[in-house]
Amino acid sequence: MNSKKTTVVVVDDSALVRGLLTEIINREPDMVCIGAAADPLLAREMIRTLNPDVITLDVEMPRMDGLDFLARLMRLRPMPVVMVSTLTERGADVTLKALELGAIDFVSKPKIGVADGLRQLGVDITDKIRTAAKARVHRLPGTAAPGQGVGASNGAATATRPSAPTAMGRLSTEKIIFIGASTGGTEATREVLVNLPADCPAVMITQHMPPGFTKSYAARLNTLARIRVAEATDGERVLPGHAYIAPGGFHMSVERSGANYVARVHDGDPVNRHKPSVEVLFESAARVVGRNALGVMLTGMGGDGAKAMKTMRDAGSWNVCQDEASCVVFGMPREAINHGAANEVLPLTQIAPRLIEWLRSNAGAATSRV
Repeated sequence: MNSKKTTVVVVDDSALVRGLLTEIINREPDMVCIGAAADPLLAREMIRTLNPDVITLDVEMPRMDGLDFLARLMRLRPMPVVMVSTLTERGADVTLKALELGAIDFVSKPKIGVADGLRQLGVDITDKIRTAAKARVHRLPGTAAPGQGVGASNGAATATRPSAPTAMGRLSTEKIIFIGASTGGTEATREVLVNLPADCPAVMITQHMPPGFTKSYAARLNTLARIRVAEATDGERVLPGHAYIAPGGFHMSVERSGANYVARVHDGDPVNRHKPSVEVLFESAARVVGRNALGVMLTGMGGDGAKAMKTMRDAGSWNVCQDEASCVVFGMPREAINHGAANEVLPLTQIAPRLIEWLRSNAGAATSRV
């Protein structure tokens, strides 16, 4: 039995936060905090001497900005990083840039009541450290500054608009693409969306994200993709050439309203520990859209959505899962594959082209409503 503990270095300019994170980590039997640094320059020396498995990293710190440090780290010594960010609009934007630079995941620091708030987040923090320790990390290419076009750690294309794919032509407005993703999924979803043409079918996306981040995430994607990307609102019509992202803290499903499909955004208990849950979206896809649905399962930890994706396939959908080599974490695609939900398993960069190819070859087929 392998009893080696996951070693962690905490990087945060707040002595209180460093102490709390150290306490939270050291309570777990399978991990240990081996160092805590007040700024990135101290952290750099700790990483060299202690060689941790994972680091937690604050964004706003003295002597060197956390994003600058992350960019250098992912070019020179790629390793799993979990961001600890402030839940503000600016914090959300910066966190998304950190994920673009290669951070595995993030935890939101409470703006008030830091001590109690972080203790309550203890399970979330340690779960994400465990996931990060198992994640696939790649060296960040190039020398672009933070916030500019920088490739993602999961093999995604650079954060600039690629050349336009050839228009699909006239496709049925009945088709809808459904995407589920978690850890590593912000950049994986971007890779898919930016390579879809403006006339593609509607896209509905459940990405595991907390409240306060999905609006910024949708706005960022909207500047990169040819289709319109926005956080979903309850009751809005689902239209071709648009992508709808489930708001953090709410489930999203698709329903029928007369002749139209509409998005339903609703509260409720977590499903598979998640809200939003991929299971909720995919179950509605199977029930409402049936054989006019296309399912996509991207990188993520756990098995959320796997059973419902198999239900989608049983209802006649065509499904693709991201392959292990291109995933940051292969959990969700693996579970879907094991459930028999996948028609095809593809590298991330091949998913959008294959969706386009499949839609072209099946245009006009199986479009009667179910």
